[in-house]
Amino acid sequence: MAFWRNILISLVTGFFLAGTVACAETPAVQEVRLADDLPATEAEVSPPVDIWDRIRRGYAMPELKSSRVRTALRSYTRNPRHIERVFERAGRYLYHIVDEIEQRGLPTELALLPFVESAFQPEALSHAKAAGLWQFMPQTGNIYSLEQNFWKDERRDVLQSTRAALDYLEKLHNQFGDWQLALAAYNWGEGSVQRAIWRAKARGSKTDYTHLRMPRETANYVPRLEAIRQIVAEPEKYGINLPNIENEPYFVRVTKSRDIDMKTAAELAEMDLDEFRLLNPGFNLPVIVASHDSVILLPMENLEVFMDNLASWVNTGKPLSSWVLYHLKDGETLSDVAAKSGMTEEELRRVNRIPKGRRVLPGSALLVDANGQLAPEIAKEEFNASLKLSAPETRRVVYRVRRGDSIYSIAKKYGITQRSIRKTNRLKSSQLRIGQRLVLVIPPRAATQPAPGKNVHVVRRGETLFSIAKKYRTSVSKIRIINNLRTTRLSIGQRLKIR
Repeated sequence: MAFWRNILISLVTGFFLAGTVACAETPAVQEVRLADDLPATEAEVSPPVDIWDRIRRGYAMPELKSSRVRTALRSYTRNPRHIERVFERAGRYLYHIVDEIEQRGLPTELALLPFVESAFQPEALSHAKAAGLWQFMPQTGNIYSLEQNFWKDERRDVLQSTRAALDYLEKLHNQFGDWQLALAAYNWGEGSVQRAIWRAKARGSKTDYTHLRMPRETANYVPRLEAIRQIVAEPEKYGINLPNIENEPYFVRVTKSRDIDMKTAAELAEMDLDEFRLLNPGFNLPVIVASHDSVILLPMENLEVFMDNLASWVNTGKPLSSWVLYHLKDGETLSDVAAKSGMTEEELRRVNRIPKGRRVLPGSALLVDANGQLAPEIAKEEFNASLKLSAPETRRVVYRVRRGDSIYSIAKKYGITQRSIRKTNRLKSSQLRIGQRLVLVIPPRAATQPAPGKNVHVVRRGETLFSIAKKYRTSVSKIRIINNLRTTRLSIGQRLKIR
């Protein structure tokens, strides 16, 4: 079938033209030149042995020397098998990533960054909702044109997320003029790094990466990449066996002119569905829509069998897609749609990624089983289809720790328990760092701290319970009882009820 044979393979060929310039020379001059001249030769550069050799040749960042690098090396080399498993996963993506990096003239160490970000797991989702190989937050993904809709999340897409990550890293390097600061900004945020630089200048300190005051996560971020860089440079030194990854493309891009189920595509390529998803993790739903200009990634070695099996499948008359799009009507429920489609409500929720406890509102798009009927092609106009849900029973807030904050004060401010904060963020101690991100899970009608007013005092720098009690002609014990304070320690910005 010709519509499946549009394979996007680009070959770049370079042409070198040599010219000669004639000039008048006397016989004596020619004799001297011929005696002295040696044939012009070019230094021969052997091709890279494998992808690891290619990465090493492109190292261009200054080496970071610090105790944090040594700590990261000890941590990584304590479990060599884990390192090796991560690099085995990387084999699917490294050629493409290195190729994109070299085309931009960037340091090839950047190809190792997904090791630190996601352990080369394209479906990785952090507790703060960062997703994909390069761990894009939703807002940053929007800035760098990563589609996040009903059909796909390009933060997980191998091609698009790599393009966006390199765009972002280039932008940060242009802004800070330093790769270590650029990487810190990728992790912590460019505004946070810029403010840290201003604070360092104000106190007369150096403004390079190693001298900035930053959260522990960011302080360890570049050292972790440096440790991986050193392991790749000398794997034998650290007892690591790098997997054999050839310096050649692992996958090929395939366009399509008909909708096709993920499961069917994997079957035609004779691949396990989970393996197929590792190359195509950006699709949210079990169907790949032709009108949305998406491409399928297939291993090079599976391309020929995929094409043969596809031709045989189409000749049988069997449909490539078994899903249709349905728009929920007023008064309908998920159970109504489930009954019509022959699916269970649980299946509908799973296929359409509907969270538990959320109601689907009228006008929502739902992907439903065609139930054996011929599924019509999904129209291009349905690209803007969406799932409309009732308000969540709980909401998640990403909170950045400020000076004076404590787990107690944050919990009280948002009306949640300290245990909830510790459990959600896997905190091993109560110590917080300025700039640290905390995910807060806030239940319905959580009691937040009172707004400032006639009977509310906002704590300022230098204030104590005694000074506040004196100001309002009350007692320390009354303030503690009214506000349920277990300690006399106060935080700047904390709100206290006063009677």
